[in-house]
Amino acid sequence: MTITSDAMHSRRDLLQLMGKATAGAAGLGLLSSAAYGQSAWPAKPVSVIVPFPAGGGTDAFARPLGAQFAKLTGKQLIIDNRGGAGGTLGASLAAKVAPDGYNLFMGAVHHTIAPSMYPKLDYDIEKDFIPLALLANVPQVLVVNPKTMPFADFKSFIEAVRKTPGKYNYGSAGAGTSHHLAGELFKQQTKTFITHIPYRGAGPALQDLIAGSVDMMFDGLGSSASHIKGGRIKALMVSGTKRNPAFPDVPSAAEVGLPDYTVTTWYGMWAPKGTPADVQARAVEEFRKAAATEELKAIWASNGAEFGNLSPQQFGSFVSSEVKRWAEVVKASGAKLE
Repeated sequence: MTITSDAMHSRRDLLQLMGKATAGAAGLGLLSSAAYGQSAWPAKPVSVIVPFPAGGGTDAFARPLGAQFAKLTGKQLIIDNRGGAGGTLGASLAAKVAPDGYNLFMGAVHHTIAPSMYPKLDYDIEKDFIPLALLANVPQVLVVNPKTMPFADFKSFIEAVRKTPGKYNYGSAGAGTSHHLAGELFKQQTKTFITHIPYRGAGPALQDLIAGSVDMMFDGLGSSASHIKGGRIKALMVSGTKRNPAFPDVPSAAEVGLPDYTVTTWYGMWAPKGTPADVQARAVEEFRKAAATEELKAIWASNGAEFGNLSPQQFGSFVSSEVKRWAEVVKASGAKLE
């Protein structure tokens, strides 16, 4: 069965949804400042469970966000990396922490894929969490180790891959992650065979890519950007129809003959169910303030990312649509846990 472009999450669809967000209080779904102006939150450090090992795409946005949060509030945002099982182990833990406002969860697109890949999850991303903010949206990029795969461009790369089915492999952040399904979609659209090697997060996979233990990755620009700029890995293609401003020399998928290859990785912040409403509103306000700082704008831009200008309600609707969309992709691709 072939995956259609409609079944994939497209950057265009997300931008259209982001465009519907308004600056008014009604659009943001926030309480007025009078309603929570006296709230003491945060009165102490806030812990954020990041369900992937350090060094991955989530970290690339969580840690700068934490730095700005500390500047704005005077309280630390503690990043607690809990990797494993495509991000589901950390999510399971986050669903059970005390909903006191001092425990949050920063997940990603992978958590809307997980319900279709892991039939026995002990949490529900739509029922056990409260959506707060879509923090970043980045396109995925095809990256290779320039020493083990010294191809000048995408054309020479794809010719080599087609000539030797099964010779090359790609690492991912884990089975069922967007990295994995991006690879499966690529194989379908290019009629190639590349072996999938799942890791416990994008960080470990990138380390092995840089070391030459795996040949390529379909990674979010957030975690690959610094390594591309440093020459440790080489980008051959960025998904979608347009080049990314942060990497203007990297051709788009459409330019290399894959007009329907559009895969993005997004990152969001949730609170466990039961978190007080006034704390939710304060958290949303502080994250939006952080995203508006020049420091974070520069970091997001350097990583090829955009801030998701959605209200909590819009973000929740987006998550629900992603769960349904990725279920179609998983079914069509036949992707399974390995």
